[in-house]
Amino acid sequence: MTRLAAWLGVALLAVLVFWWLAPVLAPFVVAAVMAYVLNPLVHKLVRVTGGRLPHLLAVVMVECVALFALMGLVLLLVPIFMREVPMLQQQIPLLLDKLDASFQPLMAQMGISVSLDLTELKTQLMDYLSANREDWWAPLMSSLKMGGSAALALAGFVVLVPVALFYLLKDWTRLMDSVTRLVPPAWRPVFDRFMDDCDTVLGEYLRGQLLVMLCLAVYYAVGLRLFGLELAIPIGIFTGLAVFVPYLGFGLGLVLAMMAGLLQMAPSQALIMVAVVFGLGQLIESFVLTPRLVGERIGLHPLAVILALMAFGQLMGFVGVLIALPASAVLLVALRRLRQQYLKSALYQKSGTGQNEEGVGQA
Repeated sequence: MTRLAAWLGVALLAVLVFWWLAPVLAPFVVAAVMAYVLNPLVHKLVRVTGGRLPHLLAVVMVECVALFALMGLVLLLVPIFMREVPMLQQQIPLLLDKLDASFQPLMAQMGISVSLDLTELKTQLMDYLSANREDWWAPLMSSLKMGGSAALALAGFVVLVPVALFYLLKDWTRLMDSVTRLVPPAWRPVFDRFMDDCDTVLGEYLRGQLLVMLCLAVYYAVGLRLFGLELAIPIGIFTGLAVFVPYLGFGLGLVLAMMAGLLQMAPSQALIMVAVVFGLGQLIESFVLTPRLVGERIGLHPLAVILALMAFGQLMGFVGVLIALPASAVLLVALRRLRQQYLKSALYQKSGTGQNEEGVGQA
């Protein structure tokens, strides 16, 4: 019991440190997850070449392929923006004119006179900025500083992830051996079985998540195309593949689809398209695909999947949402083993025996 309390204390301390440093650890956590996924590919590439390919070169090749794949996902946005930005420049004045024509009669009935004339709006804006320089200058500078900090953090994230991924892939086996050597020899068989179970569960999670991404990419592309959206294929594929980042990928895809729909069709049609396709897609993902293809593969109940996403997101923000299901899978393996140990323990066996004896005596 003393050793158990000590290990629980160490685990609790590690969780607290990870919680406090979650924003700083974000790029390293992402790199570690990628290294865990890509490390088997590195070893397989070395084995396929019969050992003639150096390990370092295999690491570089696998990392380059992975980074190019992620870059390809980002480049899906290029045709979207190349098509939408010129349309925005042309359509925004027309949209303002349509809003002006639609709301003028309604406002007139209410006794309110409002005009959306662009020239007048520009003049009023310049007059306000000139007359109220002190009112808007400080918030503007504060916003620019916050935006600059966010941009700097993003740049650091983009630089740190590939660097950390390279070193983790290069030294992954040595790092895992170092961790294993810290385990007492008497506990080594139990530890090895636990890690094997974790590898199995995490492998099922990754395969299930990949199936979810592919299914959603097809669904969004086909669904948007059925509504006649010209950019349905790039937006649909991007939205489906970006769902590996919960909420963020879905939200970005929804915004892109809404913008494209407003620029191509009537506002009411765009709203209906987005509401139907993305509303149904979210229901399918949350209550069918993720629970069935991910939750069942790792043994998590659908409600446990939703609870894990909400709990980890509340505790650690974006990093928590990113690692919610893999961490829950590892915790599930640990809980299963604790349950087995409890069922075999003297506490459970004696309690059951005493209850049986009491029942027999009463009979």
